[in-house]
Amino acid sequence: MTLYSVEPNAGVTFKVRHQDEHVLVIDKPPGVPTQPGLGHESDTLLNGLFAAHGSRLQNLGKDRDFGLLHRLDRFASGLLIVGLSTRAYDALREAFMQRKIGKFYWVIVKGTPSTTQGVVDRSIAESIPREGQIKKARISGAGKPALTAFRVLQQGKDASLIECRPVTGRLHQIRVHMELIGCPVLGDTVYAPPAVRSAAPRLALHSHRVVFDHPITGERLDIRSTWPRDLRSTLERFGLTRPDLENTADAAAG
Repeated sequence: MTLYSVEPNAGVTFKVRHQDEHVLVIDKPPGVPTQPGLGHESDTLLNGLFAAHGSRLQNLGKDRDFGLLHRLDRFASGLLIVGLSTRAYDALREAFMQRKIGKFYWVIVKGTPSTTQGVVDRSIAESIPREGQIKKARISGAGKPALTAFRVLQQGKDASLIECRPVTGRLHQIRVHMELIGCPVLGDTVYAPPAVRSAAPRLALHSHRVVFDHPITGERLDIRSTWPRDLRSTLERFGLTRPDLENTADAAAG
């Protein structure tokens, strides 16, 4: 049996949205941590990825995060890009650093922003957690630059469906920036007030689209995901509709 640095776990499943010998784009289910940590040594997305692509990811090694190019919060869902070769990983890492990777998120927030579209440009600092506590983020002039563009897709009953594009990739960036403008994310148990925390079955944040140039072929890739099943009732309760069905209808009409 091959020994890997990360324990393979075929019980951790995910949908594949794109796959070739260099690049993998998968849909992470909610409730699954992206990578192993305290209390989650073998039930993470990376454990599942090792069950399917162990040899390739092991070859990339710890210095290249075993192919992981970015992460999602445990209770968030949606698209993640994984490098399967050293050439692809290194090129994609450089593209992330140069902010050439487009990442788009659907978010349900409390209330409605004061403008239908805008940019939140406020630096974010990370806390140093005590033992047993989670790492948190906060707005701070001493933090690192953080930029989130957003646009309101729908306004419902005391909630809105927003599309966010984080230009930078800071810890909990969308959650902190939305809370800053008075629109905390539904289901956010860290930053939102109690009534907003209980307004959704989990964090109402879904990475629905990634756009980037293939690191080897140069082909423009535009990978998309559908609205998550477990948040459909939340949309209905606030008088909102599925944005993926709207996109399908628009495409058909065009």
